[in-house]
Amino acid sequence: MSAPAPSPLTIVDAEPLPRQEEVLTEAALAFVAELHRRFTPRRDELLARRAGRRAEIARTSTLDFLPETAAIRADDSWKVAPAPEALNDRRVEITGPTDRKMTVNALNSGAKVWLADFEDASSPTWENVVLGQLNLIDAYTRNIDFTDAASGKTYALHPAEALATVVTRPRGWHLNERHLVDANGTQVPGAFVDFGLYFFHNARRLLDLGKGPYFYLPKTESHLEARLWNDVFVLAQDYLGIPQGTIRATVLIETITAAYEMEEILYELRDHASGLNAGRWDYLFSLIKNFRDCGAKFVLPDRNSVTMTAPFMRAYTELLVRTCHRRGAHAIGGMAAFIPSRRDPEVNEVALEKVRADKDREAGDGFDGSWVAHPDLVPICRESFDKVLGDRPHQKDRLREDVHVEAADLIAVDSLDARPTYAGLVNAVQVGIRYIEAWLRGLGAVAIFNLMEDAATAEISRSQIWQWVDAGVEFENGEKATPELVRGVAAEELAGIRRETGDEAFAAGHWQQAHDLLLRVSLDKDYVDFLTVPAYEQLQG
Repeated sequence: MSAPAPSPLTIVDAEPLPRQEEVLTEAALAFVAELHRRFTPRRDELLARRAGRRAEIARTSTLDFLPETAAIRADDSWKVAPAPEALNDRRVEITGPTDRKMTVNALNSGAKVWLADFEDASSPTWENVVLGQLNLIDAYTRNIDFTDAASGKTYALHPAEALATVVTRPRGWHLNERHLVDANGTQVPGAFVDFGLYFFHNARRLLDLGKGPYFYLPKTESHLEARLWNDVFVLAQDYLGIPQGTIRATVLIETITAAYEMEEILYELRDHASGLNAGRWDYLFSLIKNFRDCGAKFVLPDRNSVTMTAPFMRAYTELLVRTCHRRGAHAIGGMAAFIPSRRDPEVNEVALEKVRADKDREAGDGFDGSWVAHPDLVPICRESFDKVLGDRPHQKDRLREDVHVEAADLIAVDSLDARPTYAGLVNAVQVGIRYIEAWLRGLGAVAIFNLMEDAATAEISRSQIWQWVDAGVEFENGEKATPELVRGVAAEELAGIRRETGDEAFAAGHWQQAHDLLLRVSLDKDYVDFLTVPAYEQLQG
């Protein structure tokens, strides 16, 4: 390949970062610029298409499998490419942002895969975006050993053969990177920044290590969006001169529309696909978002009441396993978000039993692996899958031909007995304020009430508030969901946080800002599609 032309991209409103020149090289930025030039117009068209589809859902209150792609679903002959050795056994996957400490701990965790997250578990400050890339480069060159200044504890990588395989998650299509603009001042999509920098710097290095550039694709809403990613992969591999099919992608089925296009998504990515994941929290958010004003039958109860045994969630996960195994792909289960507490063994015991039951269910249903949010949960998840898999790397031979899911089954929200509660409203406000405040401080993965919360759970919280107010839900205590009630609960929570933290720490945080933003995205008549978009406008750095 000839030397790249000078990059047309400009870095704006960003303080210089240590060693940024190792990431933001002229050649790397030229590659990102080429992705932007070639594919951002299609990205824009697909975002507009999302709005049209949402309007159709609002009009019809339903979804169905696509008639125009029926032939793809009916064709038994096609399969995705065989998994590379490094992605063949995925029985335990740990998730987390790419800060330096997490990078070492996740790689050393004993999990088979680490989802290195630039998306929901990462607040997209420029520092997190750039230094997260640097941390991954340092991990692959084994230059990441460090000592924590606060605790004095030293962190070092285990031997290479004991490290988790990295699967990187770039930002979703809807998020831009404001610090990187083209000659017209147009912001580059964050997906191209995260994917482009990682792929450019690490693809060849990973091949030399016997692995490859592997990705999780978030927030996908249609097979046309998967097609765009596939075209990005084809260009990227040609650009660096590496074999087609080197990239492998696992798609998160975490939107309700994608649930109706699982086979088509795998088909579009078949030369690069390695599986689908049941992203349960964003899936609930998407369900609420799309059917938020479609009447009482679509009003979801408290998020903690919507377990994976709910009929419509069972339909979603069993269809995912059947679809993946029919096409030779891995089916990866959902997140165990519990964070063990060393101070409360009773809470731990109850929670760990729930985690174990969840992972036992997934393994029994045919999943090939699952997610955890904390290293202490890795052995529990591994044990559940070990019992079913034994020495086998997966159970793709379980075709689940017993599963038959109709279109209506995926949106049968009214099959649940549970109803929204006042305590659920309080919890939604608490989680929303506390998470947004941390996000505005640059933290995307936050332990709140013994659960690891990320942007997906904050989206559920504010979407449920919006839906309950819009539907005029009456709680069990006789109170009705109104803007005034929500504002009162939020004011009480803010006052409680001030008492909890003290005036000085409260003033040093972003608490009032988080409170105001939560109310804005929860109560505005015009529902904003993603809270991270207005939040990003307020994010410093």
